[in-house]
Amino acid sequence: MNQNQDQWKTRIGFMLAAMGSAVGLGNIWRFPYVTGELGGATFLMVYLAFVFLIGIPLLLNEFSIGKAGQKDAVGSFKNLAPNTKWHWTGFMGVVGGILILSFYSVVAGWSLFYLYKYITGAYWTEPDAGFGAVFGEWIANPLYPLLWQALFLGLTLFIVIRGIKGGIEKANVILMPGLALLMIFMAGYVLTLDGAVEGLKFLFQPDWSQLSNPKLYLTALGQAFFSLSIGVSGMLTYASYLKSKDRLPAAAIGVGVMDTIFAVIAGIMIFPAVFSFGLEVGSGPPLVFITLPTIFASMPMGNIVGVVFFVLLAMAALSSAVSLLELPVSFFKRTVGMSRKAATYLCTIIIFVLGIASSLGFGIWSGVTFGDQNILGMIDYVTANFVIPFGALLMAFFVGWYLDKSQARKNSEIQSSAMFNIWYVIIKYIVPIILILIVVANLFNMTV
Repeated sequence: MNQNQDQWKTRIGFMLAAMGSAVGLGNIWRFPYVTGELGGATFLMVYLAFVFLIGIPLLLNEFSIGKAGQKDAVGSFKNLAPNTKWHWTGFMGVVGGILILSFYSVVAGWSLFYLYKYITGAYWTEPDAGFGAVFGEWIANPLYPLLWQALFLGLTLFIVIRGIKGGIEKANVILMPGLALLMIFMAGYVLTLDGAVEGLKFLFQPDWSQLSNPKLYLTALGQAFFSLSIGVSGMLTYASYLKSKDRLPAAAIGVGVMDTIFAVIAGIMIFPAVFSFGLEVGSGPPLVFITLPTIFASMPMGNIVGVVFFVLLAMAALSSAVSLLELPVSFFKRTVGMSRKAATYLCTIIIFVLGIASSLGFGIWSGVTFGDQNILGMIDYVTANFVIPFGALLMAFFVGWYLDKSQARKNSEIQSSAMFNIWYVIIKYIVPIILILIVVANLFNMTV
């Protein structure tokens, strides 16, 4: 019996929402630029291996805790492990989700601003100073990016405050199919450009020498976790709203596969265009906001393509932001006892205030750096390389070492003994070893 008042109306609604959580800026903004920086096809190959060998098993692991626990990130651990400290794992996830959304909403605000510029026609041709100079000047402004960040968080609040069926599920039933159609249209159009084949080669023809680069593996695993929304208990929270008849294994595989397809399509959308116009593939985070608008301004029907691209970028950002906001809202609602309305407003305000630092880090606080990272880059680095892997590690320990094997099997809902044993070995032994190595390697990388 589900102890939550909120429930998904249908299993497909849950899967679309989970897919929306997974498919976001991680696929369309982050995946292309880290792929460009780390060798294209070689990175893609390692990333895919991590998704299927570690990501999907961990996704099922997180689903199993949420559905069995039947509460928010903290409450689920309290239900399954009463009178222990395991609930701190969920609390760490809540804090991590707030931190991620604080900088995520900044970048999402940029995407809304660009969409506005394309719709009004301001960016149909390249500005005289070039997109790089215009973008740099705009993000350095102390006020305007904050207004667009607030607008984006307002849209997210509008969906989350309406609950599971009436808000989150209904929004994702529209957002995800729409996003898929727009991405397929974009990919199809880009493949008609001269020189597009070189971009496909970059994305699908591995350079084996890149396999000796340790950063490739660290970044690929971090990207797999970031993209699948693993480790911050957002997927756990979504699974807690499932009905007892809804099965988990097929949902985990479906979400993992579809998220990966979205990431690959994002690469097909971007790299052929970059190669077609002779631009730099490893241009980093500005790829989406400087490189692509430069391309759009030069291509036939570039104004329409620009509108479509930034619509889908905003939609992808919104679907993920909804799950990140629901995570702390669920905690405040069910653990602290607040109403959904009050919890949603409180969490949105907290996230906006924290996001101010990330936004100002490109302007008046640009001198505040950690190593070579600005404020947004540092929060991104810490959450992607420490908070998320450590959260996933604790959840793997919880299922593999704290729960007894029969309870783990019941919660996973895997029917086949052979498949369960494979999954259990991955969760109990393989995942902890890999994640410990990753966390230690990241710590070492920070100190050298």
